[in-house]
Amino acid sequence: MSEQTNKINVGNLDSNMTVENVQDTSLRWLSPLEPPFRIDGFPWIAKEGKYRRLPVAPADDLPEAVHMLANCTAGGQIRFHTNSSKLSIKVKLTGSGDMYHMPATGQCGFDCYLGAPGSEHFWGTAAFDHTKEEYEAQFYDWKMKREINVKLYFPLYQGVQEVWIGIDPDAELDAAPSLARAKPVVLYGTSILQGGCASRPGMAYPAILSRSIPLEFVNLGFSGNGKGEPELARTIAEIADPALFVLDYEANIASVEQMASTLPVFIRILRERHPTVPLLVISKIRFAKERFDEGMLNMHENLKRIQKETVERLKQDGDANIHFYDGSELLGDDFSECTVDGVHPTDLGFLRMARALEPTIRELVNPHLH
Repeated sequence: MSEQTNKINVGNLDSNMTVENVQDTSLRWLSPLEPPFRIDGFPWIAKEGKYRRLPVAPADDLPEAVHMLANCTAGGQIRFHTNSSKLSIKVKLTGSGDMYHMPATGQCGFDCYLGAPGSEHFWGTAAFDHTKEEYEAQFYDWKMKREINVKLYFPLYQGVQEVWIGIDPDAELDAAPSLARAKPVVLYGTSILQGGCASRPGMAYPAILSRSIPLEFVNLGFSGNGKGEPELARTIAEIADPALFVLDYEANIASVEQMASTLPVFIRILRERHPTVPLLVISKIRFAKERFDEGMLNMHENLKRIQKETVERLKQDGDANIHFYDGSELLGDDFSECTVDGVHPTDLGFLRMARALEPTIRELVNPHLH
């Protein structure tokens, strides 16, 4: 056999690995900011018209990193009903794919799910050149009209300046079915909550939960920077009529003292605006190195203890709607095999997290499902 010196181009060897530059000039292009599209996951979009998870100009000065990360569109969804035989998307991002341990499909791509709320199934992910900040991608071309409910998930770790939906010129377009109630589940936390490092947007654990529990899920995970700041609590408290608050920010906390000082204040601020809304505090998942690093494991156990004791104390003081969940159980005994880097879950890890949390979250939001 002769010596091989050429660089391997997998796309030349496997057609399933190629990116087709599909530009369909026959389509009618529509903005999802206009009716009858429904957009979930951006609480301030009706007022500001921005694909952004926090207000553009919040009343409180937020940490600069949080302000920037709020432009990442994790948790955003576009929903609609159509009979179009074709479906494509045009996207203008704020940057290109640049992460070493997270696929560009998760960082910068859109996921397409089909079906009614509570029974959506994955169809496909936008195929695009990860080095570009703009792309057009085709989700399907069925060659025939077909009635379907569509849900598109926004990118997890990049901003979206513009997005356009392409359908047949003569296709019908209607609003997606309404969710059970117009009450969002609001989750606040870390890079893990934001979706690092899911292979595609639909596999972040709040996204998985949104397909089994038909409510809006607002993903306020801020990578490395959700640290329980009171400014964030006051901003989040502005969200009207939530079904549930979830606080999952332990992984961003550097000390027991920091957790002990931030958590009670954060909860108190939320309670000033929402005194009876269910509130779930989740301690973090196990990290791989905790098997070998006793100091790291002890830190995790102490932070978990502070969270549990805070919840128990507030219960004793009369808050009947606050709850604690031990997150160290979420990934199972083989937790170290469920991450990319020992910290951030793979799709398997996120699926385990969502399935473990679903019964608890479903019970807490049950009054809003009828």
